Amino acid sequence: MRGDQQQQVFNVTGRISVVVPVYNSKEFLPELYERLIAVLEREGPDFEIIFVDDGSKDESWSVIKELAIEDQRLRGFRLTRNYGQHNALFAGCNQATGDKIITLDDDLQNPPEEIPLLLNKLSEGFELVYGIPVVRQHNLWRRLGSRVILVSLMTVLGFHSSWRVSSYRIFNATLVDSLRENSRPRMSIDVLLSWATTEISSCSVRHEPRRSGKSTYSVFKLLSHAVDVISGFSVLPLRCVALLGVGFSFVGITMLSYILGRYVLQGSTVPGFPMLATMICIFSGVQLFAVGVVGEYLGRLYEKSLGRPPYIVAESSDQDG
Repeated sequence: MRGDQQQQVFNVTGRISVVVPVYNSKEFLPELYERLIAVLEREGPDFEIIFVDDGSKDESWSVIKELAIEDQRLRGFRLTRNYGQHNALFAGCNQATGDKIITLDDDLQNPPEEIPLLLNKLSEGFELVYGIPVVRQHNLWRRLGSRVILVSLMTVLGFHSSWRVSSYRIFNATLVDSLRENSRPRMSIDVLLSWATTEISSCSVRHEPRRSGKSTYSVFKLLSHAVDVISGFSVLPLRCVALLGVGFSFVGITMLSYILGRYVLQGSTVPGFPMLATMICIFSGVQLFAVGVVGEYLGRLYEKSLGRPPYIVAESSDQDG
């Protein structure tokens, strides 16, 4: 069955671009390249492989340059610093010349051999297809962090889309125009792609255990990305602050009514410094939270007004060639 699917896949027309963001993965790149070539060469389709070095601190860029010299179908780009996975993906998509773009991680946890399944699903008429792992090979904290990301995407994309999101994806190159039009310093490829199309689907793929080292996506980074997604692509935090304001205004009015009612009926005020101090702390905390949320949005507007680019390419293998 798997062989029939692969045979069907490579009869599709159009150039394929595979974009891989790279960060400190020199030991994985040669095998990843060989496995990608083996899959894409099976029936000789027109393809290219793009490795984007996202400010690696190891010898990843040297490995990419060596591979690019040996095979002109591989192109490499080195960014000036670490911009983040989604910004690196955007950089690669901007350089892609294919009709279909495939993205996957650099650590071999997304098996290149599953590419035929993505191509088959895309050929059914969809514009964006995600490869969803049957079983995610992550530790507990990484799975919890990923769950937070899914919840944040659910807020922005809607329930049916968010639970089918992964870094293993394929989409038509026509969607890249939407990425360019909505680019910003902090990118979220999945949100921007969801703005460009509703023809989204998914298929089940394998997810292999990480062979060595540990993922650079810490729980803190995952949570930070979740905050970026929620505050950068929705007004939900502002609505929550508004609801908090309404709720605590109601609490304040209720307390004032109680105090005035007691004074009128009993001729005495409500004693107790602890209650007063507690209410002051609560209201002060809510106010500071509201100011922080508004400040986050103002900061994003300020970042956009500066015209800060989502990435800068320092070097490319095309130039070296």
